[in-house]
Amino acid sequence: MPVDFNGKWELESSENFEDYMKALNIDFATRKIAVQLAQTKVIIQDGDKFEVKTLSTFRNYELMFTVGVEFVEHTKGLDNRVVKVGHALVVWEGDKLVCIQKGEKDKRGWKHWIEGDKLYLELTCEDKVCRQVFKRKG
Repeated sequence: MPVDFNGKWELESSENFEDYMKALNIDFATRKIAVQLAQTKVIIQDGDKFEVKTLSTFRNYELMFTVGVEFVEHTKGLDNRVVKVGHALVVWEGDKLVCIQKGEKDKRGWKHWIEGDKLYLELTCEDKVCRQVFKRKG
């Protein structure tokens, strides 16, 4: 039985987010705004099917995927890029959701996992790693 990610999660801490965005070639103005934002994640999970909404006062982003099924990710709402040449694939590694993104950048992806009432997110691009921690809301 997979881990239950359902819920509303509020950003508690973020480490190295701007360097991660630089590695993605996100413009200066967008980076400066993004690092200041309070983010909320709303995750709706039905077994291996996920809908993840990242909400803020600046931009919102929605991602839908099924674990084990490749998909093309479009980052509209974030920076309007498409993960090119391919696809993203999310798999279970133990209790962690791990996404490998194949596109214009090397070593790109993310990992989500839960410990207690905290949701952890690790974002990677090339040699940059951003770590974010969200606390369960309500």
